[in-house]
Amino acid sequence: MPPQLLFDITGIDLDKVVYDQESIRQANPQRGDMEMLNAVTYADPAKGHIIGYKDVRADEFWVPGHIPGRPLFPGVLMIESAAQLACFYTKKFIGWKGFVGFGGVEETKFRGQVIPPCRLYLIGLKQRERHGRIWCNVQGMMNGQLVFETGIIGTQM
Repeated sequence: MPPQLLFDITGIDLDKVVYDQESIRQANPQRGDMEMLNAVTYADPAKGHIIGYKDVRADEFWVPGHIPGRPLFPGVLMIESAAQLACFYTKKFIGWKGFVGFGGVEETKFRGQVIPPCRLYLIGLKQRERHGRIWCNVQGMMNGQLVFETGIIGTQM
């Protein structure tokens, strides 16, 4: 059976910007080439739901080397995008202050290629929070297809 999305996204406008790049910068410390979250398009903190996107461009720093003549968005940057979505959720809706560190990654699967230019939607679901740690599941979707999924662990520092 094919994997299911973390929650039903039917009726959600995936392109309606709820939090823009500047709002994300107020929560997340990454800048420049390492900003992997361009907008948040949906959030339901009561349910632990959040959706954002990363516009994968053909002029990004990794394109010439990964892979020459056939650029593929690196898996590690997909995971980084997921971590930035989870960090934004944690700081904006749970209210953690200060730096949220990357505590780990669990059960990552890559299910498709992400080739620029494209919009990679990130669908996140908070799983649990305990003792200064938070667990979120994130899925990446491009052109209506699931391309990766991962579990992100954040650590309050």
